[in-house]
Amino acid sequence: MSHKIVNILVVCTGNSCRSVMTEALLNYFGKRRIKAYSAGSHPIGRINEGALATLKRHNLPTEGYQSQSWEDFENIVMDIVITVCDNAAGEICPAYLTKAVRAHWGVSDPGHVKGTDTEKIAAFEQTFATLTRRVKGLLELDLHALSNQELADRLNEIGKLS
Repeated sequence: MSHKIVNILVVCTGNSCRSVMTEALLNYFGKRRIKAYSAGSHPIGRINEGALATLKRHNLPTEGYQSQSWEDFENIVMDIVITVCDNAAGEICPAYLTKAVRAHWGVSDPGHVKGTDTEKIAAFEQTFATLTRRVKGLLELDLHALSNQELADRLNEIGKLS
């Protein structure tokens, strides 16, 4: 990759929660280095309110997110594609993404947690903390100096951080 802004597509099947939080974190912490987008293979058409509330609690932007299909990005060259849910890890990405470096950062969906409001908020906070550690790990890498295989290997290792 040349020394340009790195385009990252974060994919999760429904594109309503984990992928949106990761997009927000990448864009917030990766200013001027990264442009992140999020999409789903089968987007549900709305953003999870718990995800937006979590972003708000951490003073991250909550506007401008939408649950959209990965097909909406076929005219943008993606350098990296990161899947954040187990369902999306094995999916065949569209042909336009074949040249992107791919990594998997599977994390449980806090939107499916049942329980009290306190338990639900705790689940979102745990997911957010994990994604924050992973995003910060990505930003420590020299994305332009690593080969695609080295980058994929490092990103997949980062995806094991909890």
